[in-house]
Amino acid sequence: MENYHDAGAPLTQQLSGRLAREPFNGVATLIFALAIAHTLAATKIQRFAHRAAQAHAEHLAALRQQGKLPEGRSEPVSFSATVLHFLGEVEAIFGLWVVPLMFAMTLSFSGHGGLGAGWAQTTSYLSSLSFDEPLFVVIIMGVASTRPVVQLAEAILRQVARLGGETPAAWWAAILTVAPLLGSLITEPAAMTIAALLLGRQFYALKPASRLRYATLGLLFVNVSVGGTLTHFAAPPVLMVASKWGWTTPYMLTHFGLPAVAGIVVSNLFYFVIFRGEFAQLARATEEKQTRESLPPEQALPVWVTATHVLALAWTVANLHHPPLLVGGFLFFLAFTQATAHHQSGLNLRGPLMVGFFLAGLVVHGGLQSWWIQPVLGSLNEFALFLGAAFLTSFNDNAAITYLASQAPSVVATKAMQHAVMEGAVTGGGLTVIANAPNPAGQTILGKHFENGISPLGLLAGAALPTVIVGVCFRVLGNLF
Repeated sequence: MENYHDAGAPLTQQLSGRLAREPFNGVATLIFALAIAHTLAATKIQRFAHRAAQAHAEHLAALRQQGKLPEGRSEPVSFSATVLHFLGEVEAIFGLWVVPLMFAMTLSFSGHGGLGAGWAQTTSYLSSLSFDEPLFVVIIMGVASTRPVVQLAEAILRQVARLGGETPAAWWAAILTVAPLLGSLITEPAAMTIAALLLGRQFYALKPASRLRYATLGLLFVNVSVGGTLTHFAAPPVLMVASKWGWTTPYMLTHFGLPAVAGIVVSNLFYFVIFRGEFAQLARATEEKQTRESLPPEQALPVWVTATHVLALAWTVANLHHPPLLVGGFLFFLAFTQATAHHQSGLNLRGPLMVGFFLAGLVVHGGLQSWWIQPVLGSLNEFALFLGAAFLTSFNDNAAITYLASQAPSVVATKAMQHAVMEGAVTGGGLTVIANAPNPAGQTILGKHFENGISPLGLLAGAALPTVIVGVCFRVLGNLF
């Protein structure tokens, strides 16, 4: 960024000058905007996929009645339905748009050196990026979603839910209050995985109304985004700047952690009051179901199996920035799960791999957006910086926002400006699926509880109120310290 030599120039002059000097800036941002538009259209694409699959099934039924379907052969699948379904997978979208981005970059930098020179520039850019976070999320999701870890988390949260009689509302409040705060210890992706899995079992399985489903999802995303601010080592947006700005865990706890806890509690209370009638209906339905069904208690697992999984979780968190140790530890963990298969529920890596693909694509696209994000942040005063960081986080990972701000000393010249960037980045982390790295994990796990997938507008509506509440808590309580 310093090579532009445009510090102090008006914002419009900075942006126009950078576009004129490097036209590929505009190409990269256009492709990024198309990828965002694609995510907004994902729900509609899924509807088209379901219609194509239904039409294909009806066509096969007609052929079967006419005796025109060969016996002894597997039924042909619908190619169009399968392709549409893949194009409607939110987790695949940013990775898919990396392909045209690479073509555009190769062509743009070919110049007099030909395609070989352009391809060398493209591979050089990709090699300069860090994919530690996508790799970490894949592994931490795989470990955190195993039966021993989920059963341990459920046992701990059950003690909290018992304070409310283990009703659906009590489970809802326990998970949405305690689990996000665990993100400050076991990292936000692990907290999101555990919270989403338990919400699926203890709440979404009861089939609540659509408004309550989206409100809960938005609340989960916002709470997890701010729940990692109690320490200086767990949340990605904090990790990006903690060392540079001299923030320790005691500093994070007093300046960000306490307002974050207040925001989580107040947001949960607001939604509980709003939906108290629906919670009462869910409680009655649950009691009726329990009287009709007598399910056997889940088999307890040996302590040494659970302890090994907890150690694997701790190893993964401790070696976040050391890929060889991450992969090596995960391979040992896979071997252990195979050896103790009778105590496991199966390790499904499709979800974690799709989330990793999503985040890797976001890293590639996000690295090319600093040409406009940094000067936009630099043109704002303290409160506008808070609002701007929250808004820009909706279109980029919040860790990228804090990192870009930290690279421009003029943007965060004071403690107040540093706080404004951090507060805005974590406050806006629940508005969209791309606003915070753990969000795709939550969407992958809970997406099956939403017909035709999760609507971006529904998520935005569900996250709007808790976002405002958390923002007020940060701005009011954070300034008291």
